[in-house]
Amino acid sequence: MRVLVMGGTHHVGRAVVEVALRRGDTVTTLNRGQSRPPAPGVEALVADRTDPGAVRQALGGRSWDAVIDTWAWAPSVVRDSAQLLAGRAEHYGYVSSRAVYAWPWPAGADESAPLVAGDPGSQDATDYAAAKRGGELAVAEAFGEHALLARAGMILGPYEDVGRIPWWLRRLERGGPVLAPGPADAALQYIDAIDLAAWMLTAAERGTGGAFNLAGPAGHTTIGELLATASQVIGSEAELVWAPAELLERENFPLGMEFGLRYPGNPCPTGLHDAGVSAALAAGLTLRPLRDTLADTWAWLQREGDPAPRPDTPSPAQWFDPAQEQHVLTLVRSRRGT
Repeated sequence: MRVLVMGGTHHVGRAVVEVALRRGDTVTTLNRGQSRPPAPGVEALVADRTDPGAVRQALGGRSWDAVIDTWAWAPSVVRDSAQLLAGRAEHYGYVSSRAVYAWPWPAGADESAPLVAGDPGSQDATDYAAAKRGGELAVAEAFGEHALLARAGMILGPYEDVGRIPWWLRRLERGGPVLAPGPADAALQYIDAIDLAAWMLTAAERGTGGAFNLAGPAGHTTIGELLATASQVIGSEAELVWAPAELLERENFPLGMEFGLRYPGNPCPTGLHDAGVSAALAAGLTLRPLRDTLADTWAWLQREGDPAPRPDTPSPAQWFDPAQEQHVLTLVRSRRGT
């Protein structure tokens, strides 16, 4: 296909470009041209997404088979791009989020769960959930049944710039006793950015539209399996010391929040890691093994170094206090009598 990626330099956008090139697609990107040089074989268009005139000039009168848009801020930017490309692209895939569902999320909820309010014309980017919902509405208005709304869960894998897996890999690399957010058998539901990209491109090729929850099946893995596999991947002999969620809550230590295992005042939130994803699985979603996700992330970190912290998302490195970790480790061990 001829694919236009709106973005294409960070996390999911970069994964989309990589997978599209691997598939043999012809890839064009549009971004500010300030983050990374374009990948070999990519046509890079430069424009500020917040300037509709600049976007119009950069795109010219061209057309594409599919557009993939990863924008996460003001919905009006998505609206302007979608309206501009209506009639010039066959398909518009928007990387949305499960955040568009009204909280608290019901356990096992599918795409019919209640949604937050959103305004496609809003220029407000302070409310992430409302912004993503507004972006969804903008794409749906412009592309109708040819709009694909990918409501991704927790996105892991190579190029992750939120700081979840990269931070944990570095912490395990340092070794020693490592405080871990228990219980070890707590379920984790995530989507690898590579799997997300591959599914969206295949969906575009097939003309699949509509809203889909994108994540692995509930119970696909656990926090214990993730951290144990991460240790194996990097060859770490770190000792995982599991702290109960209630203890972490009492000590005001946010460990575990990076994976959404708990929230302040709510040690065990429901609905976060057990979304209904049968629609996406029926539509061809496939999942790489967890080990591959972690190994690719580790290889990327070894090759390019740690990603720069995102200004809009606090990374674990910004809140993790080694002294507090040692304090909680002591508490855990005293409870065990060790």
